[in-house]
Amino acid sequence: MLGWAEWGPVDGVPVLLSPGAATSRHLGFGADAVAGLGVRLVSVDRPGLGASTPLPGRTFDDFAEDIRAFAALRGLERPLMVGNSQGAPFALACAAAGAVGALAVVSGADEVAEPRFADVLPEDLRRLVDLAVSDPAAAEQVFAGFTAQGMWDMVMSHSPERDLAVYRQPVFAAAYRRALDEAFAQGAAGYARDTALTMGRWGIGLSDIAVPVDLWYGQEDTGHSPDHGAGLTSRIPGAVRHLVPEAGGSVLWTHAEQVLRTLLAHAPTS
Repeated sequence: MLGWAEWGPVDGVPVLLSPGAATSRHLGFGADAVAGLGVRLVSVDRPGLGASTPLPGRTFDDFAEDIRAFAALRGLERPLMVGNSQGAPFALACAAAGAVGALAVVSGADEVAEPRFADVLPEDLRRLVDLAVSDPAAAEQVFAGFTAQGMWDMVMSHSPERDLAVYRQPVFAAAYRRALDEAFAQGAAGYARDTALTMGRWGIGLSDIAVPVDLWYGQEDTGHSPDHGAGLTSRIPGAVRHLVPEAGGSVLWTHAEQVLRTLLAHAPTS
C-alpha cells in the first residue's frame, strides 16, 4: 500500500510531492496557492514511512515504478513532480524513468558520495557517507537509531535563523511534528533505508533525464548541497538552477507559489 494526501481541486493539474527526510504525506506546501493556481497537490509516503507498506531493500528504481503505478491507479496520467530535501533523489529517479512530465527539485539533497565532495564534507558526515557506500546495511543500522524527537532536535539545532523563523511558526511546527511522528509510526526502518540510499552512490541516470527540471536552492541553505546544486544541475540535460537570495533550506514554504508557477509552465497544454 501507498499512503497519500491531497490538497487543491480534484480536477487541477496533478503535482506529486516526494517529501523530505522522515516526514509523512501530511507535510504539504503552498496551501494558499494550490487552489488559485489550479493545482491538485498529491503527497506520497515512501515505503515504510507514514501509511505506506515497508519494502526492505527497496531502490530508487522501485520508487519510480511505485509512482508510475500510483499515477495510473489514481488517474493522474503523467504528473508533474516536486522533490524536497531527501525526497529529491527519489523524484529524480522518477524523472529518469519517464514516470513524470517535469520536475522541481527544491532544497534537494545532493549526491554527497560523489568524489568531488570528498574534501568539503564535515568529518562526521564524511564517515557516514563512506559507510553508506562501503556497507549500506551497516549504515541503515546506524540511521535506524533515529526517532521523531531526534530528527526534530537535529533540525532545530542545525538550521540557520532564517529557516527557524519558518519552522517555529505554530501552525508549521504542529504540522511538522505530526509528520515526523507519522513517519516513524512503523519504526525507523523506512527513514534508515531512505538515508542509506541518499548518502550512497545513487546510480540514477541523470544524463538520461528528458523532461524539464528546475532546481531551487536558497543562498543561505547550509545543509542540502555543498555547492547549492551547481554540479547536480550540470549533470541533468537542460536543467535550470534558481538560487534564491535571502532564503535558506525552507524555500519550499517561503517560495511555494514561485516554484509551482515555474513547474506549471512545463505542463502539457490540452
